Amino acid sequence: MTDFNDREKGEERKFMMDEETAFKVAARRNRLLGEWAAGLMGLTPEETDGYKKAVVQADFEEAGDEDVIRKVLGDLTAAECDVSEDDIRTKLDECAVEARRQLMSES
Repeated sequence: MTDFNDREKGEERKFMMDEETAFKVAARRNRLLGEWAAGLMGLTPEETDGYKKAVVQADFEEAGDEDVIRKVLGDLTAAECDVSEDDIRTKLDECAVEARRQLMSES
């Protein structure tokens, strides 16, 4: 019985670590996306910092990536940047790869 309980606790710890890693990757990915979008909009360094935080916050509105894509697309459209939703989705995927790479290199 102890082996089963130990294995169960081990699985729970692994699940929690995986969830924490996924959260960190998503937050870093969103910051990278915000930095990219801020560059397209020509924001100052101070504005860029605030914008990156706003993109991260947007991800808490609903499950999935649609809230982030909607925010960035709306902001880029308002700034008259010629970027499509597909461009943002592609960049989001690139940022996810980079975010994971950065986190792994820090470990």
